[in-house]
Amino acid sequence: MWMRFCRTTTIVSMTSSKIILVLLGMILFTACFDGCAEANRKIASRRGFNREQNMQDFFTVETLEVGETFSGEASFYGAGFHGHKAADGSVYDQNALTCASKTLPFHTHLKVTLESTGKSVLVRVTDRGPYMDGRVLDLSVAAAKVIGLDRVGVGTILVEVVE
Repeated sequence: MWMRFCRTTTIVSMTSSKIILVLLGMILFTACFDGCAEANRKIASRRGFNREQNMQDFFTVETLEVGETFSGEASFYGAGFHGHKAADGSVYDQNALTCASKTLPFHTHLKVTLESTGKSVLVRVTDRGPYMDGRVLDLSVAAAKVIGLDRVGVGTILVEVVE
């Protein structure tokens, strides 16, 4: 009878150990997952993701006359936003000739020329951005390819309001 009791105790203690290990594993997994999710939420909010799509109250919109020009640094954006809503309410298509501007009214048409290549493209403002300091426009992938910006990433552009 004593042997039977010892065996039962051993089996119970092994089962308890397994339960404790499983519970510890679940707690660690949950803590890691929650920590990662919170970190992702912080990063997303900093970079402009998960924001309200109507950015009219966030940026001061300025109107430029047809023929006015300005210059500055530009970059391009694509895959992470493709298929999602743009700030004007349309669906962002990285293969369309569009751009994001902090201050220009939606649906303004611009002629963008990359100074290093001399190539130009006509784009329409459909989104808000860029979110990097010192940049004046974010072009779609298609627009960047037309002027060669996709090869350099960031470049100096000359912009003319055409419509």
